[in-house]
Amino acid sequence: MNTRTRRAGLASLALLGIALSGCASAGATNADAAGALTELPADEKVEIVFESYLLSNAGIWSDTINTLLDEFMAEHPNITVVGQPSDFELSDSSTGTAASVQQQLLAGDPPDIAQLAFNELDFAATTLGAQNLSALVGDEGLEEQFGGEHPYHERAQVLADWDGATYGLPYVFSTPVLWINEAQFEAAGLDPATVDLSTWDAVAAAAAQITASSGAPSLSVTCLVAGGSWCMQGLFASNGAEVLSEDRSTIGFGSDAAIDTVETFRGMFDDGILTNEASVAQYEAFAQGKTAIHVNTSGLQGAFLQGSQAGGWALSARTLPSFGDQAVVPTNSGSFLALFATDPAKQAASWELMQWMTSDRAYELISTEIGYLPLRNSLTEEGGSLYDWVEQNPLVKPNLEQLDALEPWTSYPGDSYAQVDQVLATAIEESIYYGGDAETAMTEAAERAQGLIE
Repeated sequence: MNTRTRRAGLASLALLGIALSGCASAGATNADAAGALTELPADEKVEIVFESYLLSNAGIWSDTINTLLDEFMAEHPNITVVGQPSDFELSDSSTGTAASVQQQLLAGDPPDIAQLAFNELDFAATTLGAQNLSALVGDEGLEEQFGGEHPYHERAQVLADWDGATYGLPYVFSTPVLWINEAQFEAAGLDPATVDLSTWDAVAAAAAQITASSGAPSLSVTCLVAGGSWCMQGLFASNGAEVLSEDRSTIGFGSDAAIDTVETFRGMFDDGILTNEASVAQYEAFAQGKTAIHVNTSGLQGAFLQGSQAGGWALSARTLPSFGDQAVVPTNSGSFLALFATDPAKQAASWELMQWMTSDRAYELISTEIGYLPLRNSLTEEGGSLYDWVEQNPLVKPNLEQLDALEPWTSYPGDSYAQVDQVLATAIEESIYYGGDAETAMTEAAERAQGLIE
């Protein structure tokens, strides 16, 4: 079993980072030498460790994942899976979960599979040592994994590709959803079924009317605060801005379009309709019925439903609003499964589990119990196992609709990817909530970030 000892601080990781710099290429070489994944004999017993940040959240998330692990072990009696929560003493909303895995790698005792956030993809492939699945499993193995009766959505299956190879299996994610407390709309004289919320101007107008009725800010947007970089990237892209150039060499969030995006929300805050709260406080307030409009992941659908039922108000959802007549470009939240096992038997067992955790059955539970997108989206079409559920639960439809326009959550190059997000988040918060000049703050942030990726 993978056991943990008390770990040193993150500062030590910076000093030891060079020790891992060759891990990615070493993993690919090992797979190339093997030629193909070793098949695990049915009578060979093996134990593997699966690290997941979903297991760190007691309740709906961890219950669902543990159910899937139990079902897997019932069908694979020779494989024991140790479910391991990510260590959030090392991992937070800025650094993701890679720091937890990195510390275990340095100790020589990594998990066999880890759930990593998409902003960690570049770091996982180049520094952390995630196995190159294209080399380990082969093209045919990946085609079989992503295909089947209910194949991965074409925009989803490439999200964990890096430099022409696949380094993970896209696992759970959402697009940004506009959540609505219908009771607050009705109290302000707005019909939640017909009110226009298709643009940010329309959202601001509705929020202003609700705020005038309630006496409190009625709109919260987690994209705008620390931890919200995944959906902030979608807001930038929807307004013609980019955070990183296509050749991955130039930071782009100091552009006029990016500054305009930030200033749009600064105006909402100055008008008294936008709350100033951290991410967790925002979604807790919405679940408690304190705010009327909230932008966040669909992964909180279960929590919001529980809150609405307890509070006696109706919950509904819309797609992300646009900036005027520009096309909405939703980005994805969430994670991929990366394989770190080097022992052939553990690799084979890990691959079996990775396939199970992204199977039809897995997405049936992940979607209905948690609220994440079923990446095998044809499950929601007529004849699919999720069709009736979608028809009975229209909250998922905006999320499914946005999947067709999905653009990846960008991972910044280099080992300072988390610091880039921190620099950007600080500039955005200073500009929107604390009176900073957006042009100055965003330009300076872009210059600092450019130095970090170089």
